[in-house]
Parts: sequence; C-alpha cells; structure tokens
Amino acid sequence: MTLLSRTLTLGLAVVGAAFLPISKAPAQEAAPKPTGDGILKLVRLSQANQDLKQLQGRLRDQSTGKTSNLTLTMSDGVIRFVFPDPPSETINLDLKENAAALTRVNASGKAEKSASLYGENVRNTAINYEDLSMRFLYWPNSKIMDEDAKVVGQKCWLVRSQNPDNRGPYGWVDVWIDKGSGAMLKMEAWNRAAKKVKQFKVVKAQKYKGAYILKQMRVYSYDPDTGKEIATTYLEIDDPD
Repeated sequence: MTLLSRTLTLGLAVVGAAFLPISKAPAQEAAPKPTGDGILKLVRLSQANQDLKQLQGRLRDQSTGKTSNLTLTMSDGVIRFVFPDPPSETINLDLKENAAALTRVNASGKAEKSASLYGENVRNTAINYEDLSMRFLYWPNSKIMDEDAKVVGQKCWLVRSQNPDNRGPYGWVDVWIDKGSGAMLKMEAWNRAAKKVKQFKVVKAQKYKGAYILKQMRVYSYDPDTGKEIATTYLEIDDPD
C-alpha cells in the first residue's frame, strides 16, 4: 500500500479518516527530535480535524460469518458508529485534548461508558470499547522504542504507550507510526502480565476526497496463556458514493 502526503489513519476510533501529514521544519532549521508524547499528540489532533459523512460498513466475525452493519460519521471532533441492526445502538466518541469521552445510546437512553467497562466486547466481536476509544493516545510518558521499525516496507516509529492506571484491559499498547506521513499502520495491545492480547492490521485502503481511507482492517485476539489466535474480526468500509 502506497502512503501519499495525506494517508490512512489506522484505529477503530478514526477508521476511514484521512490523516494530516506531519509538518516539516524549514530546510535551514534542524527539526527537533521527536518524542513519543509529541507523536501521539499529532495523531490526536488529526482525529479532531476530520470530516466524514455517512460511510457504510460492517463488523464481520471470521469464524461465524456474523456481521453487524454500521454507519460511520465524523465531524466537529465527534466520531459516531451507528449500528442499525437489532438491538440498535449508537456509539459516540467525543475527542478532547485531555481524554476521549465514549457514550452509548440505545433503547435505555444515553450514558457515558465507564472506563472500568472498556474491556467489554462490541456487538459480540473481538473489538472492545477500549479499542473504540483509543484511550492509549492520551496516556502520558509514552516512549519511542524503535526509530527504525518497519511495517510492510514503511519506515516507522514504534511508540509504546503505558497505561497509567488500572482501568481498562491493557497494560500497554505498541503503535507503529509511519515516519513519512504520520499514519498509524499497526497496533498491538498487551495485558499487565506482558502477554499480547490484541493486534490490528490494515489490509486494504481506498481513496476518498483526495485521501486514503480504510477499506478493510483485521483485528486479532489472542489467548494470553497460549499466545494462540482465538478470534478475528474484520472492520470493513464500503466504497464511498
């Protein structure tokens, strides 16, 4: 997959979003050395500036073939996942500078999702509310673990974001961020016992409004005791009109 000046942002909370490229310093000035926190801040800023309308897609479980249709909208710093199939619900992610507030709207009304419940699965898939919120983008003191990592031939920063509290299912999340475009290409989530429990990989992309957006992403879940893959969910976005 070729990454152009504006490119794909990986991640459930920003799936389908175009990514604003990292600004380059003037040639006569030495660019400051990037930090983990600085790189993740750029990702957060890119989320809040996107404008996507009524993209159609689905969550699809590989083992059962069961699908959950969805409509994705992103505007004014809010990402909305609308699931029309019974039981219908809407998941709203309000992107803020210091955190991301996740609310759920269903037949019982609207309620903010407690971070202590972020480990719950969404629509009986391998995707949970922590994945949707991407709370790890806001965790402080992230570190660059590798400045020369590669994903599908792309040079990346490998940034580790450590969970500062005991909320949610993950102890830390590793993020591979393309050095040329600033796009997230892969993520791996680890539990507090240093066992990998989740991996996200972009499989296909498509062009939309002059940028590349997600067409298909695979989300793998692993048994932390055996390391074996136990579930795979596809997140798919249809061709835009």
